[in-house]
Amino acid sequence: MVCPVLWMTDRDSGGRGTIRSAVNSLHSKSNRTEVVINGSLPPAVVDRSNESIKHSIQPASTKWRHNETLSLRIRKQILKFLDAEKDISVLKGTLKPGDIIHYIFDRDSTMNVSQNLYELLPRTSPLKNKHFRTCAIVGNSGVLLNSGCGEEIDTHSFVIRCNLAPVQEYARDVGLKTDLVTMNPSVIQRAFEDLVNATWREKLLQRLHGLNGSILWIPAFMARGGKERVEWVNALILKHRVNVRTAYPSLRLLHAVRGYWLTNKVHIKRPTTGLLMYTLATRFCNQIYLYGFWPFPLDQNQNPVKYHYYDSLKYGYTSQASPHTMPLEFKALKSLHEQGALKLTVGQCDGAT
Repeated sequence: MVCPVLWMTDRDSGGRGTIRSAVNSLHSKSNRTEVVINGSLPPAVVDRSNESIKHSIQPASTKWRHNETLSLRIRKQILKFLDAEKDISVLKGTLKPGDIIHYIFDRDSTMNVSQNLYELLPRTSPLKNKHFRTCAIVGNSGVLLNSGCGEEIDTHSFVIRCNLAPVQEYARDVGLKTDLVTMNPSVIQRAFEDLVNATWREKLLQRLHGLNGSILWIPAFMARGGKERVEWVNALILKHRVNVRTAYPSLRLLHAVRGYWLTNKVHIKRPTTGLLMYTLATRFCNQIYLYGFWPFPLDQNQNPVKYHYYDSLKYGYTSQASPHTMPLEFKALKSLHEQGALKLTVGQCDGAT
């Protein structure tokens, strides 16, 4: 899964016009109760390709308003496929050390549940009986830079972040509050040099200590390449008694999420972590706000956008090798924004200077 940028194009055939069209009318049409397409309820998107999102550019005409009826309808639909309270993590009572697990993406490969992993499995769901008035899901796109969204993000009841992205030095734009953060195993390689020496181990340890009781969501059962890195992190947490609540998503979660979106005619290949987080959040959040979700190399004013707000990593936006269909995800979320089911912010936040 790719989380840092969350939404990247597999094929951007529209050039500058594509980027302009993607943000068209983000703040309009916000209060329809439901949209029915081919007999299905929202998300109101039917598209089997990665073609550009084509809309004419219109200035925002109405202020976004939450559509509670639609949000509740979406929650009810998703509950037919998964329950975030249960699927957010495998629980201690369901596995024991030595159990054999087939990886989700490498079914011919297996892993054994280690003692460290078993010790860190939660006994009860970290979201058991939880409910929040507002939730923020913060992606890692460079569109956040100079957004001034930090203060707004921190006002939300529950804040979800991706892949241990740094926050301290970017607080004005991304905020500081973290209640749940994801950590794909590949982050250990990309951001912490595979812990090759004590310096990198200390950097990771400092980042983990900074979570201060937050939920650390580690997809440990996705692909065999991540096993060693997951074990390194688990060992650090136990050795240094890091104050985090670890969670390891259920084996059925990814396929259940994909099934929901496919049923609603959003023909994704593999859901990104961002889409997973939104789908889970519908279970325990009344209102959901998305920041840092942007799939293009230029912003709506034609200015360059970094892949991550915090580093210089490059990404091929036109790559066909991506396991994700990110333009469709972005289009689906934009549609839900227009209907008031969620709020998608792709520029400066209100009140930012």
